[in-house]
Amino acid sequence: MIDGFGRKAEYLRISVTDRCNLRCQYCMPDKGVTFRHHEEMLRYEEMLRLVRILAKAGVKKVRLTGGEPTVRRDLVWFVRQLSEVEGIEQLALTTNGLKFCEMAEELYDAGLRAVNISLDTLNEEVYRQITGHYGAKKAVDAVNIALRTGYRVKVNCVPIKNVNARYLPEVAYLARDRAVDVRFIELMPIGCGQSFEGVSTEDVKLILKNALGDFREEADYFSERQAGPDLSGPAKYVRFKDFEGRCGFISPMSDCFCDRCNRLRLTADGYIKPCLYSAEKVNVCSLLRSEASDEDILEAVSSVLRNKNQRHSFGEAVPGPERRRMNEIGG
Repeated sequence: MIDGFGRKAEYLRISVTDRCNLRCQYCMPDKGVTFRHHEEMLRYEEMLRLVRILAKAGVKKVRLTGGEPTVRRDLVWFVRQLSEVEGIEQLALTTNGLKFCEMAEELYDAGLRAVNISLDTLNEEVYRQITGHYGAKKAVDAVNIALRTGYRVKVNCVPIKNVNARYLPEVAYLARDRAVDVRFIELMPIGCGQSFEGVSTEDVKLILKNALGDFREEADYFSERQAGPDLSGPAKYVRFKDFEGRCGFISPMSDCFCDRCNRLRLTADGYIKPCLYSAEKVNVCSLLRSEASDEDILEAVSSVLRNKNQRHSFGEAVPGPERRRMNEIGG
């Protein structure tokens, strides 16, 4: 599948739920959250049918997100089924890590091989300020367990001005004696994120350099390994002296990487979105629950993909921006 600007769609992010066991301030409010009813959510079997259709059309990588994916029942079963889909070369999970520890081995045995663990600070009080709960230590435990189990591990950190910026070196230091990639992701003005001020990649680099010393630039993680450049992510990596792992930077605000975007997003309630910020989408849930053929479904997805924006419009007054929160879209 190719969009109107020649970009191949090879990567599908599936939000398996809009629910979460944390309340990160930039993602969803602590109160007043209305979740989708069970019958409005895609069933695993429907997601599997869609993945099989899209895999035949060129999708090679699937990442499970939320909300928090580990709070949905029978996730291990779903991972096992996905791992058997012909054409899917990478299967990954993004999680806050709080329930992952007890599921790590089962998910690995089911076919999961890569995990991204969200961790914005190692300071428990700041963690509680951001998420509404204590859990920084449990998230670090999840990193260690994932490494011991055999996963390819990344840590995702969203720097926020006047919240966790001073604690970023501690998060980066996780890569000191661990073979992990710690990535710092610029805050995007979506949903609740519009109420906070992020920290630019250049400012994060300066904070880390002042605390950890000089670093050297490195190539993309996936480009160095077997996955190949077509599935490489947008992060740009550096390595600090004597660090086993690396630090990466994902910069949607200061260094737009839309020209190489290869993603489609499937929301938990069954919409395919070709762009995170645009409200452009197609309701594949209704198609999956009707008499629509695989060909009809593929054409609907291909049609919305052809209308994908050339680039995002963060910070611009444009018609049709995404109004939903990140937990509703899929992180």
